[in-house]
Amino acid sequence: MKRITQMIIFLIILSFSISFILVYSSKYTLDIPSHFFGKKKDKKKDNKEDIKTFTITASGDSTIGWDTNFGYGNRFDKVFKDNNNDYSYFYKNVKSIFEEDDLTYVNFEGTFTNETKKVEKRFNFKSTPDFVNVLKEGSVEIVGLANNHSYDYGEKGYEETIKTLKENDIYYFGRDIYVIKEINGIKVGFFGLIDIDSRKYKDIDNSIKYLKDNNCDLIIAAMHWGVEGSYQQTDAQVREAHYLIDNGVDLVIGTHPHVVQGIEKYKDKYILYSLGNFVFGGNPNPGDKDTFIFQQTFTFKDGKLINDDNIKIIPSTISSISRNNNYQPTPASGSKAKSILNKIMKYSKNVIF
Repeated sequence: MKRITQMIIFLIILSFSISFILVYSSKYTLDIPSHFFGKKKDKKKDNKEDIKTFTITASGDSTIGWDTNFGYGNRFDKVFKDNNNDYSYFYKNVKSIFEEDDLTYVNFEGTFTNETKKVEKRFNFKSTPDFVNVLKEGSVEIVGLANNHSYDYGEKGYEETIKTLKENDIYYFGRDIYVIKEINGIKVGFFGLIDIDSRKYKDIDNSIKYLKDNNCDLIIAAMHWGVEGSYQQTDAQVREAHYLIDNGVDLVIGTHPHVVQGIEKYKDKYILYSLGNFVFGGNPNPGDKDTFIFQQTFTFKDGKLINDDNIKIIPSTISSISRNNNYQPTPASGSKAKSILNKIMKYSKNVIF
């Protein structure tokens, strides 16, 4: 009898315990060490990192045109005619590079216009509006207009150039015109200034503020500055370049000297003091035909720009032949490529090729 009583009591207690667990299990969780069931998974590692990239290619002064006072023998339009009026001829040897990126930039130093009235100056560059196809065929998507040749044919020439670019879906910026474009989920802002003496700090402040106010993730500045024919950037260029980076610019692209200058890495950002010439109808046979193409991929991880030095520097010449300018930029190789890199390195700082 005692044994039966003990068994009944045991069953009552067991029943009560099971009921308690069933009723309260939804309100209480046991804190069991993760190693009890094996390694606990990290939820963050289960989620893929949010990685976005943007690749830009930059090259130097491109004059898709000529001065009407140049002799016809090797003028831009003559070379065009000699190559079956083929708009794709000019960028043919670099197009494969330009097609690899998200956006290709050139400084467009000239005009697309039918205007005949020139501004009084030494050189006036233009071609007819149909020559915009040179940019299109070359996979050039964005151009800078902040330079000393955009108004060679006055306000009419400038307005017709803008109209031509707009109608052909080529982005343009410079002076008080900005480009803000979302690419691969990255909001990229561009501004450009003609600032030969590197003094326009107020304009820099206004431009950066505008792009920041429009929530740009990345800011690229195109500066037309420096001394023509000088391989060494001026102290004023350096000071202004540092100011640009200090205030939020992520890449500085320099033009105007018509020869290559140094590259500087400053606070993990790159400054290209001068890219030299590129498709340059402004001179039928310049003494220095060296140039380079710069390409950089910016990577954002979880919304933050990371510093990964993902750059390419491609030494090139503005002509595929050496005896004169055939207006067909071509990547250099062998000893020629090495000599161009050495020229750039002479005035570069904190850059390893």
